[in-house]
Amino acid sequence: MTFASMKLTLLRPLAFFDLETTGTRIGKDRIVQIGIVRLEPGGKRTSWQQLVNPGIPIPAEATAVHGITDLDVAMAPRLEDVAGEVLDQLDGCDLGGFNVMRFDVPFLAEELLRVGREWDSTHLRIVDVQRIFHQKEPRNLSAALRFYCGRAHEGAHDALADVEATADVLLAQLDRYPDLPTDVEGLGDFSGDRQRPPDAAGKLKFDERGAICLTFGKYNGWPLENIGRHDPGYLQWLMTKAELPASTLSVMRNALADLNA
Repeated sequence: MTFASMKLTLLRPLAFFDLETTGTRIGKDRIVQIGIVRLEPGGKRTSWQQLVNPGIPIPAEATAVHGITDLDVAMAPRLEDVAGEVLDQLDGCDLGGFNVMRFDVPFLAEELLRVGREWDSTHLRIVDVQRIFHQKEPRNLSAALRFYCGRAHEGAHDALADVEATADVLLAQLDRYPDLPTDVEGLGDFSGDRQRPPDAAGKLKFDERGAICLTFGKYNGWPLENIGRHDPGYLQWLMTKAELPASTLSVMRNALADLNA
């Protein structure tokens, strides 16, 4: 399957993804469904979806949102069994989604770390269709699909249906707004992806150059590289003694490894 709009300029694949979960608490709740739609630079469009057994009961309030029950996932694989396939689907891609910066990216990163798989998204550009939509037409995904694509959102809160709709909305936004950037770098800037914390806990942030900085302590606002040069002992203490979340330590390790490469 190919996508119709030629206004989207891709130098690498753009993977839209959506998670359905047992709740919204990152590090506490679990994934029950993953949907991914990849847009390739050559125009090809592929989709992938997987139910996931969360290993805990799905609360009734979560089922009321996405319709997935304990019975639906009883025979589904655990995340640790499909993590490799998820990472393969996202490999080499920039990221897209609806509210993906605030929820799906940190949620997935934390869940993958829980099952022993590291996923560093700090160098990826992120196109958050919700943020474009809220700046242009402040409504939700169903209203966005109706407004931009002229159709009802059938299957709302089904992971694959949601990302199919999200991908279609972005392509329609590019057709509607000639002032929107047509490349992922520009769309990432428009989405404000460099304003997101690179770790799930918000202990880190990007500065205006894209360098990763602390958001706490005596070196609040300092890039990690500068702390390493100025006070390596403090940085070593943070990495080994301070009780920082696993996702924060993972991002710090990868950022410092890149500096030393």
